[in-house]
Amino acid sequence: MLPSEIISKVPASYENGLASGSLFFFPSDNYIVQDTETGLNLEIRLCSALQHKPKLDTPHFEPSAQPQSKVDPFVPPYDPGLFVGDLTSEDGEQYVVLLNKFSVVPRHFLLVTKEFKSQTSPLMPDDLLQAYALLVAGRKTGKNMFAFYNCGDLSGASQPHKHLQFIEVDEDGPPVEVLARSVSLESQGKPFTIGALTYANHVFRFPSNLPYSSIDKREQILANAFLSLLDLVLSTVRHDPTYPTGPPSYNVILTLEHLHLIPRRLETHTLEETGEILSVNSLGFCRNAAGQERT
Repeated sequence: MLPSEIISKVPASYENGLASGSLFFFPSDNYIVQDTETGLNLEIRLCSALQHKPKLDTPHFEPSAQPQSKVDPFVPPYDPGLFVGDLTSEDGEQYVVLLNKFSVVPRHFLLVTKEFKSQTSPLMPDDLLQAYALLVAGRKTGKNMFAFYNCGDLSGASQPHKHLQFIEVDEDGPPVEVLARSVSLESQGKPFTIGALTYANHVFRFPSNLPYSSIDKREQILANAFLSLLDLVLSTVRHDPTYPTGPPSYNVILTLEHLHLIPRRLETHTLEETGEILSVNSLGFCRNAAGQERT
């Protein structure tokens, strides 16, 4: 299928999944809080239905380390109530698009590699191309979306099978994009940091014509952007004496305008007021989602 066909199928597939009982939607309460550091209005999403959900163990990210009893939800046969369609890259890399079974945001869907690949592996050019093509297809139908990827043990990932996730947002995108757009660049085509944020972050701004570029040009820009940001993530980790041993973890946020990589040192955040421990994935760094949302 084409990315445009996938996007056109998502709404009906979502409604069918709900009706068949394959998909569960958990209503949430939204709270708008102004960040005193940046002045942005942030959306805190609290899903009470998930507050008492048992904490999942950190998944084993390599296939040889997975328990034999552990079922991979991202391999055939797919639940027809969650299946949206297949995608194949120009180089023959195969993907399946599935709806998120436990949804806090409507029409939340996943781009999954058909062949098992570890969630500790970096995004490859085909992964980036397919994800970006879905964002472009969404924009053409009036849907503003972004993609995110939780990479590694400390990233908030809950499944070991490689997958990117997609959710819809309003026209401005997640608040972190407002900050990214506000950064004035002296030199185009180079990574930058959003200084208003208090955590390590590495960002790349795409050329404005990227959605209209050829596949070859788009692949070159996306791949080079990711590699340059990944180098900065690795440098950040190497220069942090408190970083835990093992492969680095990081979060990825992909929009039509920017690519963000955020190195992770801790998988959870403890609320000072209550002592409650929250698992934080990429959505925590979009600055528009928090609370008890888990994927």
